[in-house]
This record gives sequence, C-alpha cells and structure tokens, in this order.
Amino acid sequence: MTPEEKIESIKSLCDRYGIDILYAFGSRSKEMADFLSGEEISLASGPSDVDLGVKIIPGKKLDVKEKAVLSIFFEDLFGVHRADLVVISEVDPFLAAEIIRGERLFARESIRADEFELYILRRAGDLIPLERERERLIFKEGI
Repeated sequence: MTPEEKIESIKSLCDRYGIDILYAFGSRSKEMADFLSGEEISLASGPSDVDLGVKIIPGKKLDVKEKAVLSIFFEDLFGVHRADLVVISEVDPFLAAEIIRGERLFARESIRADEFELYILRRAGDLIPLERERERLIFKEGI
C-alpha cells in the first residue's frame, strides 16, 4: 500500500466513524508517522503496542463495538499485535495533553485542530496547581 493509499484509507475510516482528529502518541508515535509518510516500510515488530488518540466530531459517540473495529483496522494497517485507542474526551486533561503532543496523523481541518490543541494545553495548564496539591496529599499520607 502506498503512503497515499494509507492516508486515504485513514481519511475514509475517520469520515465513516466521525473522527475529527487522529493522533499517534507514546513510544511509537514517530515510527507510525514515518510509516504513513513512506519513510518506514514497516513498523518494527516487538511487544510494544501502538497508542492512538481520537477527537470525535461533536454529537458523535463511539460505542464499544466501533472502538474495537477501529483498533483492529489500525492493528492491520500498522501490522502490529495491538492498537490501543483512546477517545480524548473520555480521559483526564493530562493524558489528553500527552496525546496531542504526539504525532497528528489526520485532521479534518488543520486550523480547528490547532485550536483544539491550544484548548487542551490551556485546560491542563489551568489544572496543574490542583494536580500538584492532590499529589502532595497522596504522597504525604503515604509516608
């Protein structure tokens, strides 16, 4: 499959399931981006899974079956044993920030994706003082 065919199949899948933005994050994010661009012929085999984050279009929600279908599609596309799919609206702000710091693989509209990423970073930044206090309380009581 050519890089263009890979991108087109991702775009088609995103259209079908209402995915607005697709990210690769975690230890293999750069490898996945290189694979889609054609810089890598295949992903290195190994025990490590691939991690993908999605932002869904407003008004859409993925059910368990749809998430499983998407994971299987990405496992087949990347040739890996496991693809973990995370819906950004379902995770805490700090994981959301980690996801958007990965590689953007698809965006329906680049400017809206940029604005979304700024929103995620602002939200995580606003919560840092509360997170530090929560950690302080947890670790203080654990001693």
